Amino acid sequence: MNEENRVYFIDSDVLPPEALERKHRLEQDPSSRTNHMEYMPGMQVIASDIQGKVLAAMEAYDYDSYTAADVQRALSKASCGIEDFKALLSPAAAPFLEQMARKAEEITKSHFGNTVYIFTPLYIANYCQNYCVYCGFNCYNNIRRKKLTFEEIEHEMQVIAKTGMEEILMLTGESRTYSDVRYIGEAVKIAKKYFRNIGIEIYPVNVDEYQYLHECGVDYVTVFQETYNPEKYETLHLLGHKRVWPYRFDAQERAIMGGMRGAGFSALLGLDDFRKDALATALHVYYINRKYPHAELSLSCPRLRPIVNNDKINPRDVGERELCQVLCAYRIFLPFVGITVSSRESSEFRNGITKICATKVSAGVSTGIGDHEEKYEGKSDADVGDEQFEINDNRSFDRMYHDMEQGGLQPVLNDYIYV
Repeated sequence: MNEENRVYFIDSDVLPPEALERKHRLEQDPSSRTNHMEYMPGMQVIASDIQGKVLAAMEAYDYDSYTAADVQRALSKASCGIEDFKALLSPAAAPFLEQMARKAEEITKSHFGNTVYIFTPLYIANYCQNYCVYCGFNCYNNIRRKKLTFEEIEHEMQVIAKTGMEEILMLTGESRTYSDVRYIGEAVKIAKKYFRNIGIEIYPVNVDEYQYLHECGVDYVTVFQETYNPEKYETLHLLGHKRVWPYRFDAQERAIMGGMRGAGFSALLGLDDFRKDALATALHVYYINRKYPHAELSLSCPRLRPIVNNDKINPRDVGERELCQVLCAYRIFLPFVGITVSSRESSEFRNGITKICATKVSAGVSTGIGDHEEKYEGKSDADVGDEQFEINDNRSFDRMYHDMEQGGLQPVLNDYIYV
């Protein structure tokens, strides 16, 4: 076993000396890390100018230069340009949050009506070959690792499908060793028997691999860029393929090139300057839309949550008002995109934001491996893998559906007809 694999998947309370030494070296000595802007062998490079446009705009963004007049001007316009969007993300927009919410609500209703889509995630493996300092799955964390067998995957899906759910998002840790593309593809084929809409949130892959997964039945791909700031990104992703910032950035474009119907985008707010990350995320979507107008694009807006082995990781400088501002600005700038608000947020916040600008929520959520039966049917099973992070809203599918209806919204499970 080579050095690159020797420190993966720690399953004891005490790290082996060689693993502990390498972990400390990666944390303390930047020169011990690979270049985060250089592609590793096997990573496909595509010809795209979107990276440069997004980085240039983010680096030049001086949000403190915007004034109340800039915000009022942006809110008065029928359509929102890039400069208007920058104003709406700025601190100057904070006093105008109510006006932003009203405008966002009008735009949402005109494009989506009162509908809210409901889905559930299913983690099928939590093995990961990356050392990302903020993630519960990182390769140095002492957690229970598990990869579901195909029989276990089918059983989990049967349990979920019994609730009435029709859309599933399948997730893995980032390990080609334990969760290779063929394994994911076979899991997707099983999912096609039970669900009408299938998304994946896995490690980035090449165009031909996305094409294979699409042929297996995947409809859309979600990738979190985490932070769009390459310098900050380097300090957070110390080992593994995820360390390569540009390869991750181009993942959604490669997925669309591979035939995927849709792609989801996100930064993990709280890792870096959330206003710049929000700007970069939206511009990423904006430029992808201009290049691939047929693709269905969506945004997520997660904040940091507590994780195992690191109880000091919590959202930094992104309160609910700031999150609401970002989401309303997203809607005003990108009227057509879906906006997902995950179970990281409270039930109260999600109930409110779905009436303003969010169009998709998760329900019956577990970020652990193999425990949906325990959650849905009250059974106990010790043979499960640990969760990636703590959730905030643990409502069941039935409860979420009921709450949406009571709030005057129309829950939607699927709106595709396959012929």
